[in-house]
Amino acid sequence: MKIAVVGTGYVGLVTGTCFAESGVTVTCIDKDKSKVNQLSEGTVPIYEPGLEDMMRRNMEKKRLFFTSDLKKGIDGAEVIFIAVGTPPGEDGSADLSHVIAVAEEIGSTIKIHTVVVTKSTVPVGTSEKVKKAISSQLARRKSKVTFDVASNPEFLKEGAAVEDFLKPERIVIGVSNERSAEIMKRLYMPFVLNNHPILFMDIASAEITKYAANSMLATRISFINEIANLCDILGADINQVRKGIGSDSRIGSKFLYPGTGYGGSCFPKDVKAIIKTAHDHGYDLNVIKAVEKANEFQKNVIFSKMAKLFRNNFNDKTIGIWGISFKPKTDDIRESSSVYLIEKLIMEGVKVRAYDPAAMNEARKVLGRKIVFAVDPYEALKGADAMVLMTEWAEFHLPDFRKMAGLMKGKVIFDGRNIYNPEEIKKMGFKYYGIGRR
Repeated sequence: MKIAVVGTGYVGLVTGTCFAESGVTVTCIDKDKSKVNQLSEGTVPIYEPGLEDMMRRNMEKKRLFFTSDLKKGIDGAEVIFIAVGTPPGEDGSADLSHVIAVAEEIGSTIKIHTVVVTKSTVPVGTSEKVKKAISSQLARRKSKVTFDVASNPEFLKEGAAVEDFLKPERIVIGVSNERSAEIMKRLYMPFVLNNHPILFMDIASAEITKYAANSMLATRISFINEIANLCDILGADINQVRKGIGSDSRIGSKFLYPGTGYGGSCFPKDVKAIIKTAHDHGYDLNVIKAVEKANEFQKNVIFSKMAKLFRNNFNDKTIGIWGISFKPKTDDIRESSSVYLIEKLIMEGVKVRAYDPAAMNEARKVLGRKIVFAVDPYEALKGADAMVLMTEWAEFHLPDFRKMAGLMKGKVIFDGRNIYNPEEIKKMGFKYYGIGRR
């Protein structure tokens, strides 16, 4: 079976590589020629555990190819995935210009029956727009080539995307007829041998499923953050509260970890998009609006604790930051709470020293020379009035607190992810500030 994936961003590259791993011949297409050259040399431009080795293995076996020529790349493909970016506009709506542009080029090129699948996260109605764009080009060519459209939203966690694709909890596919359903079922069969289901549904339902899923997860995060803030006020311990409610089978413990707000490329964008979609259809998503508002507040929680400690006097202060990526096991800093805090500290005249195991290069693109990028966690603490843990990378869990105390000017730890034991920290002579912990 031969397929094509248009777009070699996070979703497209993981999708193409994992399908190649199953024995499918895959051509990944991107208009960025320098990126295609980099990929063709076996180098992955993103940090994702296991992806580069898998990509190189399938390139060597002649199952995975890269090109910037879309017409060449989709020639003979039975299925074409559209996995280009859908950046949010100022009003929160998803920008579909790249998706439609690809659809038009597909319509001007295909020669055999093709299933065109939207893999990008897109609002309800996008598949109809894709269908019209392809049909208009076929009509212009006076071509009788047939095609179907489908929706196949991704549910990949950054840092575990390869594992998520190879062993999915479920695969959601929106189709309009049995023919395209059978093609998609055959393509995904190697990934459901663990008895996890392929959920076939209508296209509109598939399109909204991704937004609904991410909005639910964002809701859980904002909920537990608000309860943690209340614990701070009342003197309760959010870790105990989290265990108490998480043991209820109706609730569960996943995504009930308080912190400094959600970030990344999906949750903020998808929450805004579903709010905008509902608004455009005359309906207010009041709960999800509150989720977004709560997250905006949460991103300021560490700064507020810091301002209270320093009595709003940040003069001559140096802060050491551990973690810049929005979560561990990725170099993605989009909508990162750490970057948000760093920029706020810079505005107050604070000297910031920061370290991250993977996101330093991405952070340099955004922050430039505004901060000091340390070579290791301890260098970030030299002369620091306080340390802030923003991303719970594994190497931050068991640090040498004695070494830290010797390097820091002030013995203060702000634990934005609640990974440390407050009592142990205090015994070491540090002041400890967590999220919702006594």
